[in-house]
Amino acid sequence: MDKINEAREIKKARWFLGALSLAALLALIIIRPLPFLCFPGLPYSGFLGRAIYIFILACVLSLYRIARGPTGADRIVAIDILGIMIVGLCAVLTISTQRSWYMDIAIAWALQSFISTLALSKYLEGRSFDE
Repeated sequence: MDKINEAREIKKARWFLGALSLAALLALIIIRPLPFLCFPGLPYSGFLGRAIYIFILACVLSLYRIARGPTGADRIVAIDILGIMIVGLCAVLTISTQRSWYMDIAIAWALQSFISTLALSKYLEGRSFDE
């Protein structure tokens, strides 16, 4: 019983440290983003820089879940979330650079993400692609 309680305490400590580091990273992004992604010519450049950093952080966390997901379903959901994040990042880049071809990439990525999620789900269920 003592080892079970010890394992629970270690898990709680890891969760707390992870949540604390994520909160500190988000606070750093919101308070003072790095200057190389700020867009000085636009009136809302601070928002765009912060939004890009938050999207990058969310993509890194999704990649972590893809690598360490305990089940295949968790990995599929993380892949789908990663696709949504990339579409959002393309939308922010469209606003910041004022080039519409980022939206073309976003539409193509969304379609590909949807089809791949369906294919992976069918594969995990053991069905064929015809059903």
